[in-house]
Amino acid sequence: MPLDSQIATVLQQFSGLPQPDFSQLNAAHYRQFSDNLMPPIPGEPMAEVRDLRVAGADGELDARLYRPLDQPNLPLLVFFHGGGFVIGNLNTHDNLCRALARQSGAVVVSIAYRLAPEAKFPAAPLDCYSATCWLVEQAHLLGCDASRVALAGDSAGANLALAVSRLAAERKGPRISYQCLFYPVTDARCGSASYQEFAEGYFLTREMMQWFWQQYLPSPGQAGQALASPLLADDLASLPPTTLITAEFDPLRDEGEALAQRLRQAGVATRLQRYDGMIHGFVSMAPFVERGAEALAAAAADLRAALN
Repeated sequence: MPLDSQIATVLQQFSGLPQPDFSQLNAAHYRQFSDNLMPPIPGEPMAEVRDLRVAGADGELDARLYRPLDQPNLPLLVFFHGGGFVIGNLNTHDNLCRALARQSGAVVVSIAYRLAPEAKFPAAPLDCYSATCWLVEQAHLLGCDASRVALAGDSAGANLALAVSRLAAERKGPRISYQCLFYPVTDARCGSASYQEFAEGYFLTREMMQWFWQQYLPSPGQAGQALASPLLADDLASLPPTTLITAEFDPLRDEGEALAQRLRQAGVATRLQRYDGMIHGFVSMAPFVERGAEALAAAAADLRAALN
């Protein structure tokens, strides 16, 4: 299928931006540039939005809570933002979290986990797991139902959602009812056919992903660990029911779809949906990309059904 016309317009706008030299790139400088790339978009109105501090693996972390309705005992959806484990923050994903909260009916809490290269693997997955445990423990004080907990994330954030699901199963809690994965990072090898086909020209590039992995992993030998590359895990049967969204013109497409196949083979109920004509990150473009809004609505409907 050809590139979607709205996505083509987005790519044309991005084409005028300076292209980083990843062989010389400073992570902190790139973070400052990329995190301010998109102007703020007015988001869905909420009954409550507030910043809070949650427990990480090595100290407190910033987080943001989105309550769609002024009601007690709403489901809890813990969200982990994307950005290659290096960039992204609570503000870059504010609009997406608001939309997920409004459309799923769950309280969404977005976690500002520690970023690489300042905090390398496994800091981020351990932060995300600790934060999830803390939120479940404090659920009654936050007006949430600790028996209805789901995880969501986009790209690297989806990788972290998978890591939290794995740790929760291994450590016997908390119970995760569902996970929603938008174009997940699942394989540090960066060698799939879609990596070759869409290596450049479609927003996320192969060179960019390879640089992200270099920043994230202390050593290449850790790439095969399940918390880093969930596609390479020996066993996926303990993971919760899953919605997994991929984009046609995305280097990560094949590794996401391979994970969905492995989840199904392991007996995990999995809904996989590829969105043709789309690129990596398209769900965050929902305010101005129609198919992004469709994917977001479908994923939120899955979450609503799973948590109610």
